[in-house]
Amino acid sequence: MSDDLYKVSGGKLQLKGPSSDKKSKKQKKKREKEKEYEAALERTLREEGKKDKKTPAQRAFERAQEKRKQEQALKIASKTHKERVQEFNAQLDSMSEHYDIPKVSWTK
Repeated sequence: MSDDLYKVSGGKLQLKGPSSDKKSKKQKKKREKEKEYEAALERTLREEGKKDKKTPAQRAFERAQEKRKQEQALKIASKTHKERVQEFNAQLDSMSEHYDIPKVSWTK
């Protein structure tokens, strides 16, 4: 009787579901698709670097846009914070206040 109490089967526990050693087919397919996508993305990036399919007008537009951005950055950088705050306050003073309730009279 004491033998029945201490009988233990050897080995490790068996868990339900797919084992961690084996990878499921879905995971393999997903990884393969990701690798294919990354490879295609790299190919397109290399091709885009070689071929510039922009028209002269598009290139001129981009140059002008970049020039405007640089001028705007210089304009902003030339003012101090205090000057910007003063301009902002002057602009707010000139605006009508949006939270004021206009006077409405039905008799006149």
